[in-house]
Amino acid sequence: MERSTRWYVSAVVVSILVVFVATGAVVASGATERTLVVADADSGEPLLEVPVDEGDEVILSYTHSVEKTPVQDVYVVDGTELRADRMVFHSHGAGLPSDEPIERTDEGFVVAGEGSHEEIVVSPGSIAGHELIVDGERYDLVEQSNGSVVLEVDGTIGDRLTALRGIGSAVDDRSESDVRSGKLLV
Repeated sequence: MERSTRWYVSAVVVSILVVFVATGAVVASGATERTLVVADADSGEPLLEVPVDEGDEVILSYTHSVEKTPVQDVYVVDGTELRADRMVFHSHGAGLPSDEPIERTDEGFVVAGEGSHEEIVVSPGSIAGHELIVDGERYDLVEQSNGSVVLEVDGTIGDRLTALRGIGSAVDDRSESDVRSGKLLV
């Protein structure tokens, strides 16, 4: 009987190890998976969720209201932040950079971006025709929303699993005014 008890205990231990290894593989494989979330600025309701990876470009594209020329604000996914990479535009005028170094490229006039943002607040408008471009896919923000939206990168799957387990989880204690305090682009 002692031999069957050892076999049973060994089988249980092996089963537990398999579960831990499998869980670790899921967390490790999901550690780089992120989601760009576009949410209603007032209600927080997600309007659009797009998978993104580290280093992906997230482009906010619109038509300048005065110059009537295209503008692109290009951000790069950097962890759970959007790092401003560059602004690309095609004419000089009100509201466009003039005091910063401007490089003329095949893309147009380019100004280097500054800073990283946990969230970006945008007020999509039909005249500007705000679009979001991620991995070559275009998303019409005017059609998706009825007012201001917040763009943010949702954390990794590993972070979500940790939060679900309650191990070292961070509580999102932002107030509604904090959500609205992100950078307003246009």
